[in-house]
Amino acid sequence: MTRPVVVTGIGLVSCAGEGEAAHLAALAAGTPPRTDADSFAPYPVHPAPAIAWDRQIPKKSDQRQMEAWQRLGVYAAGLALDAAGVKEDAAFKQALHLVVAAGGGERDYAADGAILTGLRDAADPGAFLNERLQNDLRPTLFLAQLSNLLAGNIAIVHGVTGASRTFMGEEAAGVDALRIAQARIASGQNEAMLVGGSYSAERPDALLVHAMGGFAKQGDYVPVRDRAAPGGFILASCAAFLMLESAEHAQARSAQALARLGPVASGRCRREPGAVTESLAARWGEAVTAAPDLVISGATGVAPITAEETETLGRLAPDAHIHPLGDLIGHGLEVAAPFGAALAAALIAEGRAGDIAVTTVGHRRGEGVMRLTRA
Repeated sequence: MTRPVVVTGIGLVSCAGEGEAAHLAALAAGTPPRTDADSFAPYPVHPAPAIAWDRQIPKKSDQRQMEAWQRLGVYAAGLALDAAGVKEDAAFKQALHLVVAAGGGERDYAADGAILTGLRDAADPGAFLNERLQNDLRPTLFLAQLSNLLAGNIAIVHGVTGASRTFMGEEAAGVDALRIAQARIASGQNEAMLVGGSYSAERPDALLVHAMGGFAKQGDYVPVRDRAAPGGFILASCAAFLMLESAEHAQARSAQALARLGPVASGRCRREPGAVTESLAARWGEAVTAAPDLVISGATGVAPITAEETETLGRLAPDAHIHPLGDLIGHGLEVAAPFGAALAAALIAEGRAGDIAVTTVGHRRGEGVMRLTRA
């Protein structure tokens, strides 16, 4: 597993805008990300930008049948294909494999509300819940929630018809999507893979789930590492896709290599005192072999995990600037690792850094570290 793996295309969408230039400009400006603190108060979100969907999803019928998270992902995937110069290359896309990190779709709020109301007075809550879930949820609604529909829509809209894999599991899903894609290319099993994910934060059901778990921040935006206990994340509507290729394959088609992606290290520890420090240090040792210029951290802002992560990174990379991704776009769960990797590749391609470590520490499980360098 030693073949060089390079990034040849990037697609980014977030509250900062769309494309590499918008995100690099926002990062350089250092201004707080655009935040909507009213629509879902008391929980703020970082909303999606205004997007002309027709630029990447030409058919209105395709746009209508997708939920917001799917449109964001399909759009970002199209941007990555464009950036890699293969949007019109049917033969390339027919052989292109796809790896997606995504959660489920939106729920039927009216049905959920009726069920929750009925549970209050149900003589047998368990039986009531089972009956209502079987009778009230439409089969079509359930199908609309399938996470692998993002990969299906990318295939339909963009003609990417190679094998596809979809990972679920919040932040860890994004880490493993990159890990698998990088490893398959490095080992010679594939020449090119499109990898990424998408997330829509502007939905009450997602905010409810995370609020019930105590993970969603309330009130105004505060920088990730400054959030007082219990902290919490501000969810982001965002998407990120990367075109990964073997260096030889990219060179053969005269594609520009934006950056080189090394092996991706992943772990999964409990959120107990000291566990994050141990796991992050171990993953760092597996993936980072030289002192980086910059660390892009997918820190969530959830206390005390983020404090432990910050302290650990301070020891592992004492001379590197650490930039929390949440201070640029917010937290995108499955998208955190792909977005961090894509942003790192863009910074390297622009000559703003030569060696970047990207970290992801999930709010409940999942730790990941990767290194991107000049190609």
